Amino acid sequence: MTSLIEIKPSIQVARNQRVLLSSDLAVLYGIIPKVLIQAVKRNPLRFPNDFMFQLTSDEWLSLKSQIVTSNEKIAKRGGARTPPYAFTEQGVAMLSSVLNSERAINVKVMNL
Repeated sequence: MTSLIEIKPSIQVARNQRVLLSSDLAVLYGIIPKVLIQAVKRNPLRFPNDFMFQLTSDEWLSLKSQIVTSNEKIAKRGGARTPPYAFTEQGVAMLSSVLNSERAINVKVMNL
């Protein structure tokens, strides 16, 4: 199970909101980013704009320039063709309810 200590460094600020990026959430949930995004796209009504939004190219470039992190984390984020999605706290909670990984199920149970 992932602890708050492991999650806290992944928290970013975008559009004046604290968010977790789809790439980081995929790692935390033990799935690939494509699976995470597919789950979101299959459930659009569960993810309004105040739960999740896709970063613009400019936002992503700005955020990448502010991230002071290891080379491994930068390499992981650098492979995407499009900017990542940003999930607010409510979006992360909703994501736990639509993903079918064992970790997502455990996160959901732990939040009850």
